[in-house]
Amino acid sequence: MRPAAADSARPATIGAFMPAGYREAGRRAAIVDGEAAELVRYARADGRNATLGAEHFSTVIADDGRLKGFARIDLDLVGRPLPTREDAQAIAKDFLREAAPDLLPGMRISWIDPHDEPLRVARNGRSEDLTLTGMKVKMRNQADGLWMGVIVGADRKVIVFERDIHWISFPGRRGTEKWLHDAWLVEKGYSVGQS
Repeated sequence: MRPAAADSARPATIGAFMPAGYREAGRRAAIVDGEAAELVRYARADGRNATLGAEHFSTVIADDGRLKGFARIDLDLVGRPLPTREDAQAIAKDFLREAAPDLLPGMRISWIDPHDEPLRVARNGRSEDLTLTGMKVKMRNQADGLWMGVIVGADRKVIVFERDIHWISFPGRRGTEKWLHDAWLVEKGYSVGQS
């Protein structure tokens, strides 16, 4: 039997962050910085905007069970007021305490600013390109030098979380694969079908 202290330090399961009304739409193997993982995509159960680039809840879970990240892209959050930087920071820290407590000891905040995610939706029989904006808390793990980000949505809940991101200083770009970003999936020719 595991001691109570160890149980309290274990991160929450992804079910704690999944919105209601979503069902699994597909999964695929993924490689994140040379390590095996799995991308699982959930779409709205009502079928609204269920294509790549549209609404979804997606997760990347490492083979060892560690949550590498998730994205909750939701039309209902578009165009609403964002939390303040101070509120976003507090929400991000609370989230990390629950989802990835191992990141807290070495965490250093680099910046907090609005961040846009593209969203393509169908409304009234037409396709529209919209922008989902959240307040991004960008952090670096001083223990290993890797980056992490938490984006807080208008509903004051986390809409994007990514951890263990390698950054290539020159030419100044992300080195870690972008499995949670639909534009990257399309660019690479990846689908997220049932396995």
